[in-house]
Amino acid sequence: MRITTLQRKTNETDIKLTINLDGSGQAKINTGCGFFDHMLELFAHHSGFDLEISCVGDTHVDDHHTVEDVAIVLGKAVDALLGDRRGIARYGSIFIAMDEALALTAVDIGGRSTLNFDLPIPAAKIGDFDSELVKEFFAAFARALPCSLHIKGFCGENSHHIAEAAFKAFARAMKSAVALEGDPDKIPSSKGSLS
Repeated sequence: MRITTLQRKTNETDIKLTINLDGSGQAKINTGCGFFDHMLELFAHHSGFDLEISCVGDTHVDDHHTVEDVAIVLGKAVDALLGDRRGIARYGSIFIAMDEALALTAVDIGGRSTLNFDLPIPAAKIGDFDSELVKEFFAAFARALPCSLHIKGFCGENSHHIAEAAFKAFARAMKSAVALEGDPDKIPSSKGSLS
């Protein structure tokens, strides 16, 4: 089983995260940010990763540090579990519909950090959550893994639906990319290395 626990403490956040890439989508999330917890629960469910996250952050300032730092720890945890990327599919992509919203996510866990984010979210806030933090989450994750991550929204009016479509698509793309396939000793690169 590919499972690990990471802890990270700064002056802004105190995070403990456990992830099992070969789980069943169980989630126990408490970041102090309700909408963000909801998105992470959806991510766990649709990726099939078991995910436990506790975070005490400076949410009296705003949710920015909590969202960014959780993404960093999540990316570093996945990176630690994948090692030299031997035996994984490497790529994943999917379109996800959430009511009137439609989003595409494509990921390449190829060792290079890139975020291409074209997901218009009409409302500045979703409940108490700053909509701009959706992009901050994905940017921090892509840097920490590292991976090339493309997220594009094709339609949608409801900001909650748009964000949810993106997180669900992210989950399914990651599920595909980390899947074990073929030769377990093969690095999925013609160069023979993804470091």
